[in-house]
Parts: sequence; C-alpha cells; structure tokens
Amino acid sequence: MKVRLLLVGRSERGLVTDGVDHYLNRLARTMPVEQIILPEAGKGDPAYQQRTESERILAALKPGERVVIMDERGKMLTSPQFAERLGTWRDQGVRQVAFVIGGAYGMTDAVRDRADLVMSLSAMTFPHQLVRVLFAEQLYRASTILQGSPYHH
Repeated sequence: MKVRLLLVGRSERGLVTDGVDHYLNRLARTMPVEQIILPEAGKGDPAYQQRTESERILAALKPGERVVIMDERGKMLTSPQFAERLGTWRDQGVRQVAFVIGGAYGMTDAVRDRADLVMSLSAMTFPHQLVRVLFAEQLYRASTILQGSPYHH
C-alpha cells in the first residue's frame, strides 16, 4: 500500500522538516511514501484561505484512493487502533491512502465529505507544522505495529 502525505503550506527548515524526514525515511523501508506540499493561500480572510486551500487539496486527491484528514473535530484513535485501520485497508487490497494535514484555518466540509476517516491527534490544539512531525511518527509507529516490531511498546 502506498502512502501519500498531502501537506498545506511550506515546510519550515529545521526541526519540523528533519523530524518528518526522519520518520518518513523509516516508513519508506516498509511501504512507498510520497510527500506533497500544497501552497498555502497566502493573504486573505480565514474563509478565503480555507476555501482556496481546500480546493487545492481536492484537486490533489486521486480517484479511488482512501483519504484520511487530520482535523481537531475528528475521531481519536489509539496507535494500535490506527494501525488496525491501516492493516484492514491493506488486507482489503487498498492500493493508496492519502493523509491530509491542512493549513492554519482547517478544511471545508467538501474535504471532510471526501474523507474516509476524519482523525484527530489530540483534544489539544497544535501548530499545523508540529502536527506533521507527530503524524509522521504515528504513521511509522503504525507500520511497526503491523510488522510486530518492538518499536511500539
């Protein structure tokens, strides 16, 4: 199963990029992974930015791929539950899953409606740059759980 990580906004050099790259490089040992950076909307009111970025997300999604979006109103899963969901999709023959981390103002209902899973990492709010690192680690953790690796203990 191939993983595509769609990220809105530029990647800041330093800890965020290093952290994401660290976990995605580890993940790439067990499954193909692609990171796609979508440009943020730039200036404008929050509704304009959300709408513009959501249009870019929808345009980047491919027909037939599963879509998981990160949203503060989403379902919270434990790491084993997340791994189980990925394992189920893998076992069902799903070829590609797109994970979407939006911009600072979130995504429209149109993106949520396209998602197969709307997921939250926490009840707390994090900067969307930091969510990239946290989620990359959870993707890697899920792959190790599915392999039976001792990483998740």
